[in-house]
Amino acid sequence: MKIKFLGGASEVGRLGMLMDDRFLFDYGFSPSKPPKYPLMASNAEVVFLSHCHVDHSGMIPLVCRKYNPKVLATSATAMLAELLATDSLKVCKYEGYPAPYKKSDIRSAMKNFEIIRYSDSVNVNGLRLRFHSAGHIPGSTMFEFNDSLFTSDLNTIDTQLVYGAKPVKCRNLFIEGTYSGREHPPRKEVENSFLEKIDEVVERGGKVIIPVFAVGRTQEVLMLLRNSGHEVWLDGMGKAVSRIFLENPDYLRSPKGLRNAMNKTKIVHSELGRKYALKGDVIVATSGMMDGGPVLGYMKHLKDDKNNAVLLTGYQVEGSNGRMLLDRKKLNFSGVTEPVNCGVEYFDFSAHCGHKELVGFVHGCEPENVIIYHSDDRKPLKNSLNEYNVHTPENNEVIEI
Repeated sequence: MKIKFLGGASEVGRLGMLMDDRFLFDYGFSPSKPPKYPLMASNAEVVFLSHCHVDHSGMIPLVCRKYNPKVLATSATAMLAELLATDSLKVCKYEGYPAPYKKSDIRSAMKNFEIIRYSDSVNVNGLRLRFHSAGHIPGSTMFEFNDSLFTSDLNTIDTQLVYGAKPVKCRNLFIEGTYSGREHPPRKEVENSFLEKIDEVVERGGKVIIPVFAVGRTQEVLMLLRNSGHEVWLDGMGKAVSRIFLENPDYLRSPKGLRNAMNKTKIVHSELGRKYALKGDVIVATSGMMDGGPVLGYMKHLKDDKNNAVLLTGYQVEGSNGRMLLDRKKLNFSGVTEPVNCGVEYFDFSAHCGHKELVGFVHGCEPENVIIYHSDDRKPLKNSLNEYNVHTPENNEVIEI
């Protein structure tokens, strides 16, 4: 087989892998400022979409407009990809960047989706495939084909939302390397420290603001908080995402747990609701990197009280508002940078494998060839896999396996 990465090889984001000039695995853009797009796909017959995050799904409307391919994905991924593509148009307009497609392209692309389920075995344009959970977010998928496995984003530990992914025996393993050379702290320790910090802040009379990604992190945080006894409010796109997850219960570790968490959470529906939320204990709101969304409105009100705290639960990329908050304790509000005087802490709730989990997954798959992508630094992972034929292709480089 011939492989070419259109993006996401020696970088995290804008992933697209083209196989034999016919099959496209993911096709997304990096939501940076300005957005970074992948190379143009050529004549894609089928797109295998692993999950909905825009760095994997964000360019599906464009490729569907150009080549009209089938798009294979779980029902959860299909519904969420539509939601996030529509939201991306709003973000482009708000930030003043040209959009790569129109609303009509999104509507047309959704007609190309063919829904798959885990453990299904199908023939698609001459390719025999099976589908497996990637453990990343609900509905995320690994694709097994021709004695090969494409993981996309991968997590092997159990979280509140999903069970971890299991190795699949294969000859050729295409594996992400986001956390190559880096480890995560034990998940249970992170969860306990997070809940203890919230208790501490509330007991001293403060409010807790938790910026979250709409997909996955919102729901995981709410499930952790469901038995905390605190008054928890939810604002932002996580509300719609939670509804979609509950409509697709087969992809959740505990549908009952998420439903219970949502029932115990107060939902913001209006500006009046936001005033009530400010009187509660905990506010969970998008966006996760604080570059927009309702979280900034809450921060404007609460940032100067030292009893309050903002607890970051996701990685903050360079140049994001959240990174500036972590590094400098300042935030940008509509072009004006202001100091933040409340507490600021970061908790590692990553939905990706750490280095040792990546190595363990590779060993479990027992491959002959390992292709590492989606990583800013693949060398540590490559050095840990000396017993395999390891490939680290660059964008636009054609390799044959």
